[in-house]
Amino acid sequence: MMKNAGCVMNTIPLIFNEKQINRTVIGGRIPSSDVTMDVSVILLNSNGSHFRTQTLETLSKCGFASIVSMEPDFGNFNIEEVSRRLPAVKFIIPLEKATDGDMINIGMSEVKSSYVLVLRDSLYISSSILQPRLAERLTAGNAYCIVPRLLDSTKNSLPVQFSPAAHHGHLTIVPSTVITDGVHTLYPFDYVGLYNRMKFIQLGGFDYTITSPYYQNLDLALRSWLWGETTTLSTTFLFSYNEGVPVEDTTADLTYLHFYLKNLLPRLRFDHGVITNTSFITFLAHSSCGFFEAHRQFRDAQHWVNTNKFRFHTDIQHLIENWMAEK
Repeated sequence: MMKNAGCVMNTIPLIFNEKQINRTVIGGRIPSSDVTMDVSVILLNSNGSHFRTQTLETLSKCGFASIVSMEPDFGNFNIEEVSRRLPAVKFIIPLEKATDGDMINIGMSEVKSSYVLVLRDSLYISSSILQPRLAERLTAGNAYCIVPRLLDSTKNSLPVQFSPAAHHGHLTIVPSTVITDGVHTLYPFDYVGLYNRMKFIQLGGFDYTITSPYYQNLDLALRSWLWGETTTLSTTFLFSYNEGVPVEDTTADLTYLHFYLKNLLPRLRFDHGVITNTSFITFLAHSSCGFFEAHRQFRDAQHWVNTNKFRFHTDIQHLIENWMAEK
């Protein structure tokens, strides 16, 4: 279950938001006056969106506990002016390179609500995006993450149900556009979903050492399953993209090894997770690292797994077997 990849030097983080990113914060000092839900919003913005101001104005009228707008930079968007018009919205601008996962981690640390809805400015946002009664129904099961149905700009369904499978000893992800309400999915497409904030923090959030958006997203999602949490789909929860749908790049970059070491190598032994010493030879053969660097990364992963060993409820092999048995 491993792809060839190079080496990355960063140590696997042990706590939530371990990497502190320098940032500028504007607005958000005045609390919303019309809160109807224990749900906040993190809006991930791009430089190219034409709908940002309209989206923020709409979100401000929906009754969310708080709104955090993550900005890529100051370019082409008058944050100061919009902040004066929407004083309850908190704008955060990272002053150094940050992944989507980094920005979601920052947003999670800035809000206090029980659940957080992660959105993108490329999605169409209406005033009926999430009604209080629907929010209560979606969160009643206490799932770690609830994933909406997603449509493209022509209202065609996108694959949002992802199932793990094994093919010739490698992990494969099987997508599907056919879903039923409450069905399990391995991860939320494009990071979009309604997250249980406390569970997100307890899981450690997104790993800043994994810079591939696909594997960073998959890393946290797979970890949540291995640690006993669930991610479900809701057919009553729906968004559509205004613009092009992002294409997931599954290419293994230099940081893929951390994903592999944390999620695919551990095995469940009785009541805990473990990376056995005997698995080092397999790791070395496929890591494209020299012996000493591969050994350092392997020991780092063993330490991470040992620290979290009693968090493991299953391993990748049993997760796939049980997933297929439920179908």
